[in-house]
Amino acid sequence: MEGTTGSALTHAMSRVPAPVTVVTTVDTDGRRWGFTATSFTSLSLDPPLILVCLNKAASTHRAFTTTDRFLVNLLAHGQHQVARTFARSGVDRFAEGDMEPCEGGLPGSPDACARVACALHAVLDGGDHSILVGRVVETYVDDDRTPLLHYDRTFTHPASALDLPDPLLSLHLADW
Repeated sequence: MEGTTGSALTHAMSRVPAPVTVVTTVDTDGRRWGFTATSFTSLSLDPPLILVCLNKAASTHRAFTTTDRFLVNLLAHGQHQVARTFARSGVDRFAEGDMEPCEGGLPGSPDACARVACALHAVLDGGDHSILVGRVVETYVDDDRTPLLHYDRTFTHPASALDLPDPLLSLHLADW
């Protein structure tokens, strides 16, 4: 047992596959903001709510806790560089041109496997993070794209039926 330190929790949580998202918004001055997050999930179907978590020390924190809307881009396999760009500090995260106006005019990835446009419903305290609760107003899904996952401190994707061994081969091997 490693204990209850932050590093032990970080290590344990690295073993949990998580979706990789880039969350974007535009402030009242028209400035675009974005960050990479793996703490994203649905919260409620009625009303339709999602949540995403943002570090209170992040440079984007004020923009997201005072906005009235935001867009969650569920990145697709192959978009790991977009995730890295939006995770960096001190750079223009939009300089690469990976984002264009999407749902609600918010910056979005045209290559994302899904986008969820939200009205800010609530900002909750989550220790060193804020929990942004969004009321879903519009969604986009590209069924041909596979989501990007973060697992064991690296980027990966879910296994598809094509990635799995042939079940007949497995049966024959089990007979040996």
